[in-house]
Amino acid sequence: MVRSADNQVLRHCAELNRCNQRGGRMLSILDLLDAGTLDIDVAAYLMARVSRGVSFMVGASPGGAGKTTVMCALLNLVPATVELVAATPAAVRGVDSGPKRCYVCHEIGAGPYFAYLWGGDLRAYCALPTKGHMLATNLHADDLDEAHAQVCLDNGVPSAHFNRFELLVFLRVKRGVTGTRRLVEKVYAIGDSGSHEVAFDARDGYERCLLGAGTEWLAQCRGFLESLLPTNVRTVEDVRAAVVQFLTAYD
Repeated sequence: MVRSADNQVLRHCAELNRCNQRGGRMLSILDLLDAGTLDIDVAAYLMARVSRGVSFMVGASPGGAGKTTVMCALLNLVPATVELVAATPAAVRGVDSGPKRCYVCHEIGAGPYFAYLWGGDLRAYCALPTKGHMLATNLHADDLDEAHAQVCLDNGVPSAHFNRFELLVFLRVKRGVTGTRRLVEKVYAIGDSGSHEVAFDARDGYERCLLGAGTEWLAQCRGFLESLLPTNVRTVEDVRAAVVQFLTAYD
């Protein structure tokens, strides 16, 4: 008999796989560490924040930069009790303040694609944290100003709702003779000012990966990731099962 926890993991990962536009196995946070897309400090920081239920956005201008991959790897770290819901136009309308859910917008965009949001639908989506829900999405933007302009100026989302995305993660594609490498280049987080501040900037070697994350919890998340790196745990299903077990032990 399949246990309830196993069913929850399967449902969770099935929702992740709905985001898969390019085929192949969805990559986990451990795969991204293996690939050098991010390092252990940044991974631990992002886990410490996402596992506490903050909303986040992943940005990069070029297609194929890895936005969806990073978004889904982070979605695998959400709190154990939070259900993923595809943020279709119908799903984001008339939402109540019931059990906390994470609404996943596959991309902020005007295209006629599944769980893409624009205009009034995007405004309804970005208001959901006021009802206690969590958001995760990605968009074609390379930095904070571009993301804010697209969401707030092009779509009329209030800046207060934009700031409910407590984490903004931006990627860069680095091409060289040995191939293409995708990197987490900059992370913004909401600081004491109530606005986004730089938590990590790979270009300047600038790291402050403590904004909004308690040092003890950050250390626990780092230890968890380090414990899995030498193992064969890599699929999103196996990583989610390990994450749920880890988070449940500390609830």
